[in-house]
Amino acid sequence: MPDLSSDDKAATVDTLRSTVMRLSRRLKHQRVDESLSPTEMSVLGTLARCGSATPGELARKEHVQPPSMTRIVALLEAKGLVRLEPHPDDRRQKVVSQTEEAQAMLAESRRKRNVWLAQLAEGLNEDDWTRLQAAAPVLEKLARL
Repeated sequence: MPDLSSDDKAATVDTLRSTVMRLSRRLKHQRVDESLSPTEMSVLGTLARCGSATPGELARKEHVQPPSMTRIVALLEAKGLVRLEPHPDDRRQKVVSQTEEAQAMLAESRRKRNVWLAQLAEGLNEDDWTRLQAAAPVLEKLARL
């Protein structure tokens, strides 16, 4: 790692934070279903990435309180986007799974956002594109830490 002064690191972190937030806001506007809240979309994305989970597990992954997740799951179930099934080992719990409708909606949402981002990236020159390709795995690693 290059030897950066703490001021350089702070500036890099500040730029990264503000840039990621702006880009995230712009991407959120490229939604397919405007009736879903960003939190509901996030829960569906977590189910797509991680598979079925209990409401408690979803609450931990989404960094919300369990009662809030219970309400979110109920809203998603009412919209036909998740189903609740008995937990195989604990009858007191339920397992949340996404429906085919949710899978199709998420696929269309990803497609729409990818098209938008690809059009935006067309404005990059070849050097910027190469740097972006190198940075993408690092940003993914940061997102998973």
